[in-house]
Order: sequence, then structure tokens, then C-alpha cells
Amino acid sequence: MILDVDTGIDDSLALLYLLASPEAQILGIAATAGNVGTAQVAANTLAMLDLGGAGEIEVAAGADGPLAIPLRTTEDTHGPQGLGYAELPVSARALSGRSAARMWAELARAHPGAIGLCTGPLTNLALALRLEPELPRLLGRLVIMGGAFQHPGNTTPTNEWNIHVDPEAAKEVFDAFSAAPPQRRPLVCALDITETIEMRPAHLARLAEAAGSAPVELPAAGQGAAWRSAASNPVLRYLVDAVRFYFDFHHGYDLGYLAHMHDPFAAAVALDPALVTTRPATVDVELAGTITRATTVADWAGMWGRQPNADIAVGTDPAVFFDRLITRVGAYARRLYPEPPA
Repeated sequence: MILDVDTGIDDSLALLYLLASPEAQILGIAATAGNVGTAQVAANTLAMLDLGGAGEIEVAAGADGPLAIPLRTTEDTHGPQGLGYAELPVSARALSGRSAARMWAELARAHPGAIGLCTGPLTNLALALRLEPELPRLLGRLVIMGGAFQHPGNTTPTNEWNIHVDPEAAKEVFDAFSAAPPQRRPLVCALDITETIEMRPAHLARLAEAAGSAPVELPAAGQGAAWRSAASNPVLRYLVDAVRFYFDFHHGYDLGYLAHMHDPFAAAVALDPALVTTRPATVDVELAGTITRATTVADWAGMWGRQPNADIAVGTDPAVFFDRLITRVGAYARRLYPEPPA
């Protein structure tokens, strides 16, 4: 797998999910500006690899900002450093000497059939396509977390955050993947599906039990910014502090005390597309609309006369995903940080 992330809270859970999945071999990780700036994304990613006990994995820094517009970040959603209330030690791991775009291109050439997973803006992938236009045919599958189709946006009334940050890059990617053979069309996990993936405090409690971590904590509204987890397992301690910020954010917008797990779900789909039902469509990105710029538009009926360039996830069972997340990450956390004998 080749990952492209803007490591905030849900990206970090996606990374833990993949590290906990024995079938996932991470070839390299591209850091893209999005939830926070590129340098902070890279630092967060390296720190997560430490926490997750990962071996040597290349992490390459991407562009400092979008292709054509100023960078917009979202610390209000993910916290000042991008990881909610959690704080991780600075990693001693070194960044790659090559750019994220070059890493994408060279890894895809060296590992034809690799899976690509993008959980942030598509800037790096767009730049990689300029270096290697054959990427749509080299990758075995590309999974994109982004867009909103028959669903309200989470950044403007019609658009989703990752596409909003760099709509020019998103359009380049969807246009380029029109050349992908039908069996290699991008699989898109948009808000239509990812906002049904609602993590709640009870899921964190189940994770703690699976990891053998104590005490089992149930975050709640009103605990305040100063409260920190006392979980005995470092992975669980991180998860509670990171995800609680996400809970607080959603609660502040009257969405409930919950967190949408966009990126871990996309990671699970990248490993097992059978988690979703999909529908083919031709996807384009609006760049000129006064109030609809960065909106993803899907032609489901072929009105444009263009072949489908994406398979859009339209159905899933969130309980199946959460059972898998809890089983994998809980067991992995227990193996990484076993409790000392009583």
C-alpha cells in the first residue's frame, strides 16, 4: 500500500488500523497539507509510527500547499497539533529524501498493482500524476476518502473538506483516472457513507477492554480541555485523548457526542472492498461555481456521455466495521504494550 495522509485524528486511527492488519504492507506514506500544515502532518505521522511500533516505513513530505489556492487548515476540528488533546513525543525517525510526489511515482513503478489510499487532499497524487501519467494503470486500486454527492457538505453546504482544500488537484486526479481500466477505477468513500460511521464513547470502552487497558474510560461532554486519559495502555491513552477532542468538536455543532471515522473506514475498505456496495459514476469537480466551487458532481446516468471514472460507496454496515476496528486495534495494542503480571 501507498498512503497519502494529512494526519489528524481520524488519519491516525486509519494508520493504527493498517498497522494492526497483517495483510497490509505499507510501502510509503506521503504527508500532505490539510488538517494541519505539511511539516506538522509529517511529524504526527512519524510519531504515530513510533506509538504503533512500526518498522522502518518511508514518510515523504509533500507540497506545502494546494496547487492553485492558499492552504486552509482545520485546527478547530483536529486540535492545535492535529491530534486532538493528545501529545506524542517527537520522533527520531527521519523523513525521506525524496518528495511525496516522486515517492508515489517511483513506488508505483516498483510495485505495480499496489493499493493507493488517500485520506487527505489530493495535492501529492496530482503532482505524482504529472511525473507518472501511468499511475491509473500501475495502481491495483485507489481508495479516496473525499467528496459529497447526495449528501450535505461538511465545509460548505455542498462540499467536503479534503476536496475543498485543493479542488484543482481533485479534478486532476478524477480526470486522470478516467484512463483507468474499469476494474481499477477509484473507490470513493464520500461523506454519504463516512458520516454513517459514528464512533461513540462506548466504542472506546470496547477498545480498552480488547486491549486489556485499565481503567476503562467513557469520555463525556463537559470534562474540559484539561482532562487527560489515565489508561494504562499507551495506544488507548492516545486514542481517548485524541478522539475526545473529536467528540467535543461534533458535540459543539449539535451533531451528538460522537466522531465520524472517515479515514479508518476508508482504510478498511482499501483492504476489503467487500465492506461496501458501490455504484459506478462519472465524477467531476466544480471549479468555477460562485457558491458551489469544490463540489464533487456525480453523473450516475451517463448524461455527460463519458465513461464512469469512479465507483462510489453507497452502502455498508457500520457495526461490521467497528467490530473489525476494535478487534484488530485492541489486540494489536495488547501485543505492543502487554500489561505486567499482577
